[in-house]
Amino acid sequence: MTYRIICDSCTDLSPEMLSCVSKVPLTIRVGADTIIDDENFDQTELLRKMRAWPDAPKTACPSPSDYMERFCDDGDNYIVTLSSRLSGSYNAAAQARDIYRDEGGTGNVHVFNSRSASAAQTQIVLLIKELAGKGLPFPQVVEFVEAYINRLQTLFVLETLDNLRKNGRLTKVQSLVTGALRVKLLMGATREGEIQKLGQGLSVRQTLARMVAHMADSAEHAGRRLVLAHCNCPERAGYVRDLALQKCRFSEILIVQTGGIATVYANDGGVVAAY
Repeated sequence: MTYRIICDSCTDLSPEMLSCVSKVPLTIRVGADTIIDDENFDQTELLRKMRAWPDAPKTACPSPSDYMERFCDDGDNYIVTLSSRLSGSYNAAAQARDIYRDEGGTGNVHVFNSRSASAAQTQIVLLIKELAGKGLPFPQVVEFVEAYINRLQTLFVLETLDNLRKNGRLTKVQSLVTGALRVKLLMGATREGEIQKLGQGLSVRQTLARMVAHMADSAEHAGRRLVLAHCNCPERAGYVRDLALQKCRFSEILIVQTGGIATVYANDGGVVAAY
């Protein structure tokens, strides 16, 4: 049976990863400018606008119809979205699934709540491609991927948490962030898809090293793939990759660049890791 993977644009994929994948763009508003997070996205221009505008950018999720128009009636539809705790993208996709069924759509549809973002969504898409590409039945793919999401780990180190804080994504740690302005924080996703503090360092480089140490301390990383998404800092992603090769036992390490939505929240110099 044919299959299609549909994901929102916080899924950071390299061009060669896009086969069988349809990305649904979110939108970004910086001042009076609206930016569509699609194949025409210009990271350099967004970063320039973000530096020039005093307030945090605003983001908007796709509509249910944006998802529905990508469904295929003759096969399996797998949808991957941002954490439902961070965005309305999951709810929009779930509404699209329900409307599609109510209107008599004949394809299979499942919406995966990544409970994370960026590199973690990349991991989920790659796994679906592996399983569906082997011809596994739809229910087995869904079961396997949902179990994988329960095990998936996401870590990130950012130059600044301002955009996350100003957009309300750090509700439970705002006081912590305010008191930690002179350090760089190692953050991660909880099992529920919210954001938590895991450590800190005096510099980004030191905190990235703590990120790798956190990976190495967990026996769960052995044999897994590591995906690193970076925002305009390939040298930092390379530093994490090289440390991980020394200290961890990942089967594969992939590096991708952040798209528009992840760029808003990772900001210039941020690195997101998922394994």
